[in-house]
Amino acid sequence: MQASTQIRDSISRVVALRQKVVDQPALAQALHTVKHMQAQRFAGTYQDLLHSASYAACANFFLEELYSAKDFAERDAQFARIAGALERSFPGPVVAAAVALAELHNLTEELDLAMALNWQLQPGFSPTHAYVLAWRAVGRREDRLWQIKTVLDIGQELGQLTRKPGLYFMLKMMRKPAQLAGLGSLQNFLESGFKHFADLARNKGAVSRFLDTVKARESALLDRLFDAPAADCVAELNQILATAEADRA
Repeated sequence: MQASTQIRDSISRVVALRQKVVDQPALAQALHTVKHMQAQRFAGTYQDLLHSASYAACANFFLEELYSAKDFAERDAQFARIAGALERSFPGPVVAAAVALAELHNLTEELDLAMALNWQLQPGFSPTHAYVLAWRAVGRREDRLWQIKTVLDIGQELGQLTRKPGLYFMLKMMRKPAQLAGLGSLQNFLESGFKHFADLARNKGAVSRFLDTVKARESALLDRLFDAPAADCVAELNQILATAEADRA
């Protein structure tokens, strides 16, 4: 299957998933709560990296572009619109990263909606307790592992792309045409991701250390959410979210 077709198919499935909550305010609110909690969880888990002189930019990029609760509908539409041009104009590794991002986005939306549907079945529980119960009800451990692997693969690809001479210059040259064509959100994503990882790559081994940290923490948390006593998971999530909240204060 062509990369452009894969991208468009993934985005089409995301749009279809969004449509399922349009006329269901309670489900939409549950979905927003799940996404917001996951963004706060990331902020609490990586508080040290988010405040690190070396890693803050990349950690914030992950938070805003991969773990955020914000609406990506505009970027998705732009992504689908230029899928063919992306495939024709950029090197294979850039296109592969774009395909991975689209597929990751689709799976994430699918799992988030499943979480929201189960969240509604957990009345009377605290938000963190409801989250743990919904996580276990949804299951799909292999999909969760694929999520982590794909996030890391995208980060690794961005780090490797920074070594290609002229690619960042090409991205910057696209800035004005992209804005005029209504592709500003997608352009910002590509350019900021490349820049942040290029800056990090100047410090030998820094990209690997950053991604290894993400892998270790995400994998450990995934295992605990599936296997540890529920009460322990609830207590840990409460502590992580409190850390994030204190950081915002």
